[in-house]
Amino acid sequence: MRNTKILAGSSHPELAELVTKRLGTPLSETTLKKFSNKETNVEIRSKNMNDNIIELCIMIQAARIGSAKRITAVLPYFPYCKQSKRKGRTSITAKLVANMLAVAGVDHIITMDLHASQMQGFFQRPVDNLYAEPVIARWITQTVPNWQNGVIVSKNAGGAKRVTSLADALRLDFALIHKDRSRMGPQGQNRPYSGMPKSNEGDSTVRVFEEEKASEETPQDLTASISSLNETGINGDIVNAAVTVVADKDGESTITLVGDVYEKVAFLTDDIIDNCGSFLDAADHLVKKCGADKVYIIATHGVLSGDSINKIEACDSVYKLVVTNTFPIPKEKMDQCSKLVVIDISNTLAEAIRRTHNGESVSYLFNHAE
Repeated sequence: MRNTKILAGSSHPELAELVTKRLGTPLSETTLKKFSNKETNVEIRSKNMNDNIIELCIMIQAARIGSAKRITAVLPYFPYCKQSKRKGRTSITAKLVANMLAVAGVDHIITMDLHASQMQGFFQRPVDNLYAEPVIARWITQTVPNWQNGVIVSKNAGGAKRVTSLADALRLDFALIHKDRSRMGPQGQNRPYSGMPKSNEGDSTVRVFEEEKASEETPQDLTASISSLNETGINGDIVNAAVTVVADKDGESTITLVGDVYEKVAFLTDDIIDNCGSFLDAADHLVKKCGADKVYIIATHGVLSGDSINKIEACDSVYKLVVTNTFPIPKEKMDQCSKLVVIDISNTLAEAIRRTHNGESVSYLFNHAE
């Protein structure tokens, strides 16, 4: 590309190399270091998220002072994207980061799979929120055997829109994991929302409950809905109800599947996988209670903090963990998990940069893989 310079910070140099290779434009030389008083000089070699944000802002400011005509910031994984709304007396940190980029002097922002699409309203500059869905859909059709006998599953109600979009693209059925967290009842006892019986204290094993007999006043359609829920049991009988009780930090939760995955390939999908507890609970429920053939965990951003990678490797219910390279995964973590598959999305980002530079529309990338 003519009259274009590409700068990259230290947060994800591998992805920067792939993007520039695709564009045929080398990375511009930058000097990265810190002063002895820990101030950043656009030159840093740290893996700290906060340092990466400051580094990006300083690079934007340096380009602005250098009379750059237009500055586009490419953030495959937008930092602090989970902090996009207030919970008590907290700050909306994602909004703060957007303001920092605007003050630094950015003209345009390219990112991928924002945690909440409403976050685009945080920015004072144009934003292109790309989707990894076309690349993921292509990977499924080209790699997964018998993918036509699959079901796209959301691990919570919040991801229903994302799951239905991928299901429509692949023309597959979709399902939803419903999780009821326990709460304090009128007498101060912890009780699940669904009215399931309270389990023994501290026991986190899977238990099976029988539905109470409906009274004569119970409508016929309600009885049918309860029976259909139970029919998803592995043995096909009413006794084997597809309900799992798991222990969490707030007490207990009941997990119920809305949909059918019996003897099918389940694609458990979300935008971010960080702490994998909810993914593993859902995978165990799909395999052990609902009779799923295999479970693929698919996420755009593989943050995988702590020992998540080891927990996934040790979980027999998870067949593969599939993420993109929007977030850097250390090589030592990749070596620890034989189930991990990383999809390259550098072509999509490179094409978005090329189209933006040439004044072309990026809408094509929303539904097509590059």
